[in-house]
Amino acid sequence: MPQLAEPAEIYLLPGDFHFSDENTRIHTVLGSCISIALWHPLLRIGGMCHFVLPNRLKRLNHEPKGHYADEAIELMLHEISKRNTRPSDYHVKLFGGGNMFEHVPARQTLNIARDNIEAARILLKAHGFVIQAEHVGGNGHRRIIFDLHDGSVLMKHRKL
Repeated sequence: MPQLAEPAEIYLLPGDFHFSDENTRIHTVLGSCISIALWHPLLRIGGMCHFVLPNRLKRLNHEPKGHYADEAIELMLHEISKRNTRPSDYHVKLFGGGNMFEHVPARQTLNIARDNIEAARILLKAHGFVIQAEHVGGNGHRRIIFDLHDGSVLMKHRKL
């Protein structure tokens, strides 16, 4: 029986995006940032982003970057299109948006974590994605390991 190759281990930093095949595990650590994990159950392909902010204040002729929710979704849509698939074909999981400052109330007017969660939900819905699972909000950070072999996500949440 042939031995399976060890999966490629990809580590996302803030602003990173990766799309690949079933022989890949994608890791990241999130605070107020958000990760969206996409997985196609038939093709065993998918990807994950790690965005920092809901959008860029001014975007003239810049290439999309994964630092911003709207541009991270653009990157995902590009990869999906290249593979002749549709957003509705993917299982979608959403993580992050934690309040990283225990002494600052989450209801504060300027709340990047809350704005990131809202932007992700709105953009995913607008582009035809359906969120199947999420672990967002609260306090603290999350460590995520997304396995493209079976679409599973291991998440550890450390509260403040």
